[in-house]
Amino acid sequence: MASIISVDKLTKRYGASRGVDNVSFDVVEGEVFGFLGPNGAGKTTTIRTLLGLLRPTSGGATIAGLDCWAQSTAVKRLVGYLPGEFTLDPALTGAQILAYLGYLRGGVDLGYVTKLVERLELDPSKRFRDYSRGNKQKVGLVQAFMHRPRLLIMDEPTSGLDPLNQQEFYHMLSEAKASGSTAFLSSHNLAEVEHTCDRVGIIREGQLANVDAVHTLKDIQHHEVELTFPSAASADWFSGVPGVREVSVNNGGRGLRLTVQGDLSGVLQVAAQHGAVNLSTREPSLEEIFLRYYVPEAAAVAPVNR
Repeated sequence: MASIISVDKLTKRYGASRGVDNVSFDVVEGEVFGFLGPNGAGKTTTIRTLLGLLRPTSGGATIAGLDCWAQSTAVKRLVGYLPGEFTLDPALTGAQILAYLGYLRGGVDLGYVTKLVERLELDPSKRFRDYSRGNKQKVGLVQAFMHRPRLLIMDEPTSGLDPLNQQEFYHMLSEAKASGSTAFLSSHNLAEVEHTCDRVGIIREGQLANVDAVHTLKDIQHHEVELTFPSAASADWFSGVPGVREVSVNNGGRGLRLTVQGDLSGVLQVAAQHGAVNLSTREPSLEEIFLRYYVPEAAAVAPVNR
């Protein structure tokens, strides 16, 4: 299938500061592509360059064959965009904002707009200044979806939303994909990207670390497991257990700390055999994942057991 987004050796610098450096990837039409990375990694810079809001220092990008900088007006006609911080005239109501943006689009299906408003449980009669962070985000989502764009570009789309509205957003995104639209969304939330995306690009410190199918993220996930036993524990208990990468003894010899990649079933079986009295798990932060799996020189010196 043809690519709708093509990024080729994209570099953006802010004087001596880094933005993004030599980034290249393609997004296939009809997929949901996640752009994953910690805050400050270069996600927003990439998005603003795609929308023609920033001029590349070198390299470039196209959307549907249109140059994102030289043909930015034509590009914007194809795109529904949600910025990371959605801010408009605070004196306008939600309804006035949506009507104004719909007018700029040349007219939209008002019935469809009403359905989106109802689905997200947005009160359009309130002024923008009176909205909570989550309700401002709802206005942003409605205006991004309301013209049924060929391409959705969204920067942290569920920021500020409660769990029910997050689920509704996922449904809206799935429906857009089913109708043939493409979505490019940035996030620092690994679980969200796994839930919604077909493929992901992982960016760290302005450079693209990896682009692959979303299921491969599960292969790099690991857990830090803390176990407590009624008496002295042995690291040898977990020798050869699938997925166990490291084991250390703590808590005066009665505790074990494990780094486990993948499924925890083997660990749970062994823990039960030895009468574990307490178990806790923690998933690593994205920064920890990048340090372990995408920056080998840093991973070599970064302590696993803290």
